[in-house]
Amino acid sequence: MNRVNDFAFKIATANGTGSASANGLIMQAIFRMGIPVTGKNVFPSNIQGLPTWYEIRVSGRGYTARTPVFDLMVALNAATYKKDVAEVRSGGWLLFDSSWPLDDALKRPDVTYIGVPLAEMCNAAFKGVRERILMKNIAYAGALAALLDMDTDVIRALLKEKFGRKPALMDSNQRAVDLGYDYVKSSVSCPLPIRLSPMAATAESILIDGNTAAALGCLYAGATVGAWYPITPATSLMEAFRNFCLKYRRDAESGKNRFAILQAEDELAAIGMVIGAGWAGARAFTPTAGPGISLMNEFIGLAYYAEVPAVIFDVQRTGPSTGMPTRTQQGDLMMCAYASHGDTRHICLYPADPREAFEFAAQSFDLAERFQTPVFVLSDLDIGMNDWMVPKLSWDDSYRPDRGKVLTAEQLEQAKAFHRYLDTDGDGIAARTLPGVHPKGAFFTRGSGHNKLGGYTEDGDEYVELIDRIDRKIQGAAAAVPAPLVRPAAGATMGLVTVGGCHAACIEALDLLAADGVALDYMRVRGFPFGDDVRAFLDAHDVNFIVEQNRDGQLRSLLMLETGVPIEKLESVRYYGGFPMSAHHVIAGVKGKLEKAA
Repeated sequence: MNRVNDFAFKIATANGTGSASANGLIMQAIFRMGIPVTGKNVFPSNIQGLPTWYEIRVSGRGYTARTPVFDLMVALNAATYKKDVAEVRSGGWLLFDSSWPLDDALKRPDVTYIGVPLAEMCNAAFKGVRERILMKNIAYAGALAALLDMDTDVIRALLKEKFGRKPALMDSNQRAVDLGYDYVKSSVSCPLPIRLSPMAATAESILIDGNTAAALGCLYAGATVGAWYPITPATSLMEAFRNFCLKYRRDAESGKNRFAILQAEDELAAIGMVIGAGWAGARAFTPTAGPGISLMNEFIGLAYYAEVPAVIFDVQRTGPSTGMPTRTQQGDLMMCAYASHGDTRHICLYPADPREAFEFAAQSFDLAERFQTPVFVLSDLDIGMNDWMVPKLSWDDSYRPDRGKVLTAEQLEQAKAFHRYLDTDGDGIAARTLPGVHPKGAFFTRGSGHNKLGGYTEDGDEYVELIDRIDRKIQGAAAAVPAPLVRPAAGATMGLVTVGGCHAACIEALDLLAADGVALDYMRVRGFPFGDDVRAFLDAHDVNFIVEQNRDGQLRSLLMLETGVPIEKLESVRYYGGFPMSAHHVIAGVKGKLEKAA
C-alpha cells in the first residue's frame, strides 16, 4: 500500500468534545496544499457524549463520493473501538490514545497500531479540564500532519487566520499541534505510505456546504422573506441566510433591515407565512426536511390551486417518522412531486452538490413566480451539511428576476377588466396582480372551487377547465427546469440514471465499470416535470439502472409514471442505510443485476 493523494481516513470521537475545529483544520490544510478533498460528518441526533465520526477522502483525481473502508482510523472513543477497528482496510493503520492500554481483543494482525499519549501530553501542557479536552483534538491534528506529510506552514497560517487577534488561543493551538507532530516524528517512521504531496488542483475551487450555498443563492435571487421552524438538517440554511441578510440587506443610512425572517411555531405556520408573503409580491421561502413537508401538505395544495409562488427547500433525511434525523436519504421524491391531496404536480429541482444548490436556489424563485406555484429544491443532509470541494461560485451581474406575468398599474388602468385565472395567451399561465397596485387588480384569492373569472363555483365543467389549465402550466415547466446532464459512452447499450447527491458515486462507478469492460451511458435528472429528453434517453436503452437512496425506488416510480417507459427497462439500484452512497454500492448493484440477467 503506497498511495500518494489517494486514500481515506476517519476520525472517531464523542459529540461535544470540540473535534469539529480540529477536523476543519485538517480539511482546510489539505485543500490549501492544492489537493482535492471532501469531508463527511457522521454525528448523532441526541445530546453531547454520543459517538461522532468525521471522514476525509483525499483524491488527486477529484472523486468526492464516500468510501466505506478506510486506510487510517483515528480511534479516540473507547465506546466505538470495536466498530472502528473493523473499518480499517487490511494493511492499514490505527492511531489511538496510548494514555490508556488497548485491549488485546481489539488488535488485528493486518493493521499497524500507532499509539500517541494525547491525554498525558495535554494534561501536562494545559490547565483546566475543558482546555485539555479541546487541545487533545488539536494534538491529534498535529499527529496526522506528521503521519501524512501535511504542510505545517499551511497549518500555522490557518491558525493565524483564525486566532490572529487572540494571541493566547493562537499559542495554545500551535503548542497542541506541535505536541502531536513532534511526538509522532520522534517515534514513528514518517510519513506513512499513504501521504500527501502538494498539487495545484484547488485554485479554482472552494470548500462549502450546500446549505450555505443555497442561502447565498436565495440572497442573490432577491429573496427578502424567510419563515421556518428549526429542523435537522435544514436549520443551518436559514441561519446562513440570516447572516448574509444582516450583512447585505440592511439599509446603509437608516440601519433598518430590508428583510424579514420569522421563526414560526411549526412548519405549517412557516409555509403559511411564505404563501402570504409570495401572494403580496415578496420572494419568500422556507427550509425544512421530510417531516416538515408532511405537515405543510394542506398549505402546499392551497398555493398550487390558488397559484401563489413559494419556494421550499427540502434537505432530505432518513424517514419515515422521526427516522434517523442526522442520516441522509432521498426519501421525499414522490412526496414533493405530488404533495397535498387531490390532483397536484409540482416543480422540483435536484441539485447534486453545493454549487448546484446555489444555482438552483436562485433559479427556483424565477420558476415559482413565472409559473405561480410552489417550487421544491430537494437537497439532502450529505449535500446540505457536509464540506464539498466545488468550482468557485459564479454569478451573472446582468441577472434580473423573472417576476412572470405581473400586471402593472398602467396595464390595469388600460384594461377593460381583470380576471385572475383567465389564460389569455394559451400557455396555461394567467396574469396576476399584487395587492395595492390598482383597484382593478383586486380579486378574491380562493382555495375553494373557483372558475377562470375568479368567481366561486361548484360546477364540474368549470372546475375541470381550471384544474386542467394548471396542469398544462406545470407540464410546460418541463422545458424551463434544468435539463438532465447526459454523458454518453462509446459502445454503450445500457444506461445509468440517477438524481441529486448520488452523482459523485455514479461518476466514479462509471469510470471503474468502464475499466472493467462495462460501458454505460449516463443521465442525471435535474428537474421535474421530466422533459422529452428524459424519455428519449430511457427509450434508447434496453436496460436503465436507476440509482437512488430510498427503499422503494421512488425515482424509478416517477420515471415510469411520468414517461410511460415500460418497467422492464428500469432496473433499480438502491442504497438507503443513511450514509452517502459510494461507488461500491453502485458497482455492486449494477454487477448484481447483470449477473442475475445472465
